[in-house]
Amino acid sequence: MTYQKYLMYYPAMITLRSKDVQHAALVFHALSDETRLRILQQLQAGEQCVCDLTDAFQTGQSRLSFHLKVLKEARLVLDRREGRWMYYSLNPEGLEVLEEFLGLLKTASKVRGRSTCCE
Repeated sequence: MTYQKYLMYYPAMITLRSKDVQHAALVFHALSDETRLRILQQLQAGEQCVCDLTDAFQTGQSRLSFHLKVLKEARLVLDRREGRWMYYSLNPEGLEVLEEFLGLLKTASKVRGRSTCCE
């Protein structure tokens, strides 16, 4: 069930499943690094070969591969092999999940209101 459908059926009880929270933690970890954010920006132009990314960031392939692995594990990028080269692109589905998660938090903040326990 997508977040939007969940909200439609259970608007007063907005919660996140454990696996959703775990995935969100992976995504936010991936987004917490400036290099990884720059990689995502670079991939906005479309699919790119790892050799082009290495040139663009003027860094070693092992360092870049580490960052790409983190982004892949967070499902923010896709990869494909062609011959000896790897090509990377943004994962629209992964970005949609992130957008839904943030939308859920935004909706929850509007629905819940303020606590009255200490008044």
